[in-house]
Amino acid sequence: MTSPRYCIIGAGAAGLAALQVLTDRGFAVDCFERTDRVGGHWHTDYDSLHLITSRDVSGFDGFPMPADYPVYPSRDQMRAYLESFAEHHGLHERITFGTEVERVRPADPTLPACAVGGDGWIVETSDGETRTYDAVLVANGHLTDPYIPHYDGEFTGKQLHSSDYGNTEDIEGHRVLVVGAGNSGCDLVVDAAHARLDANISVRHGQVFQPKALFGKPRAELHWLTRLPGFAQERLTRTLVNIAVGPPTAYRGLPEPATRNLNKQRPVVNNLLLYWIQHGRITVRPGIERFDGRTVHFTDGSAKEFDTVVWATGFRTSLPFLDPDLLTWRDRTPLRVAGLTVPVGLEGLYFIGLAAPRGPQLPVYCAQAKLVARFLELQQRGDVALSGFFGDRQTADARIDIVRKVWLKQMDATHKALAPLARTIAGGAP
Repeated sequence: MTSPRYCIIGAGAAGLAALQVLTDRGFAVDCFERTDRVGGHWHTDYDSLHLITSRDVSGFDGFPMPADYPVYPSRDQMRAYLESFAEHHGLHERITFGTEVERVRPADPTLPACAVGGDGWIVETSDGETRTYDAVLVANGHLTDPYIPHYDGEFTGKQLHSSDYGNTEDIEGHRVLVVGAGNSGCDLVVDAAHARLDANISVRHGQVFQPKALFGKPRAELHWLTRLPGFAQERLTRTLVNIAVGPPTAYRGLPEPATRNLNKQRPVVNNLLLYWIQHGRITVRPGIERFDGRTVHFTDGSAKEFDTVVWATGFRTSLPFLDPDLLTWRDRTPLRVAGLTVPVGLEGLYFIGLAAPRGPQLPVYCAQAKLVARFLELQQRGDVALSGFFGDRQTADARIDIVRKVWLKQMDATHKALAPLARTIAGGAP
């Protein structure tokens, strides 16, 4: 009988966390990375990117970021940190670089729907090899397939997605419109304002823009605040944000949000957008109605010519190596259970990083990797249908953006459910 072997797809931050946890626990693992380096999107993100969470809470477990890093590390510092993590743990030699996973399929396609993947997975890679694994950990991220919405008409100036933006040298002309008011959209329009361009941002819906710090400290480091129950934490944070920056409508052009409840909208953390709006260097525009050459017509009936449109409109979940019919989808995202690691209806397939609980992300990847390691240990001890087990006990979830306390409850419930399952496998009473 051959020893179990596992596959990790991707050597970005999530893949590195999974690889470190599994190798430290003695699992035999192959990791495939399509590029020639670790770190994923941190090599290609825009130059001005900084974390919106602070240095001291944003690192991998047991591997703090350097003390000489600023409170909010830059893109380049994050890239260096990821590379140093891989170097420290000897991960580079465990990764097959320049090799893309092209297809992942069940080893036994004749198994019933409730057991698909239970007999392992076949992985085909761009080097022409085909390998069989007992389980596959998908860590390719959710920032790989840019989404650009469609509008009537045609814009004849330059267009680019935020994923293709490096700095203001990528902007043609002087008049720029950034579409989208998430964290990236705010950064990019601020970039344009700093360069003294005619900077505009299209904001379709109202949003509470939150400051990075309160009382001079990063919010995640206000431990008295984070220890509050979820409802109380949101209400107090909302009050403190309102005291610190005021309502969105205090800034020219920003619409009133449908709700100011922070748990019911995506977290957008940016101090400089509001600053430059008040200084007249950023103009807020409503949603787009249509294009006509270089003229953009907005939903309030106004129109303006632009030289460049930058789409900060997010990404679609992309799993090109998997047959989409294997997964159960909602809102274009696979349904998952067990802390968003286990896809509904598939055994032996796990997601690391297909979730963004609000707050620092690297600790999320570590927690998910450790949970999956527990799954693999159980499966080595007995035949366990984990997707079926958790699917019967938990509500499936399609979210990527999720309130952290909600996700933590999911993780806690999953760990608690594993204890009696482990006793059952060992032959004890459930």
